[in-house]
This record gives sequence, structure tokens and C-alpha cells, in this order.
Amino acid sequence: MAISLSVVLLLAIILVVMIRGGSLKAGPAIVAVLFGFFLASSGMAPSIQRFLDSIASTINQINF
Repeated sequence: MAISLSVVLLLAIILVVMIRGGSLKAGPAIVAVLFGFFLASSGMAPSIQRFLDSIASTINQINF
């Protein structure tokens, strides 16, 4: 849960920076947010969550 919350916060910050920087307009940003919202409630959500969990686990296992 902590990883998903931090990823959401990170993506929200990136979205705000891109909108304020002019590299992303408000219209496409709203469409992207709505797409993510509806994708999260679809049947693909568990598969996407498992994929992201496996990536987070792989990154966590990397020793620097």
C-alpha cells in the first residue's frame, strides 16, 4: 500500500509539473487521469497491479 500511494503521489507531482511547464495541456491531462481511473476499475487492474508489484520487488532487490 505504501508503494502504491507513493507512486500515485509521484505521478501527480509529475503531472502538475508537466502541465505548469507547458509540455502537457490540461485537456490531454484530464483524459489521461480519467483513463487511469477507469482502467483501475476494469478487469485488467489485478494484472496491472501484479506487474507493478513485481517491478517494485525487482527494484527493491537491487543492491547498490
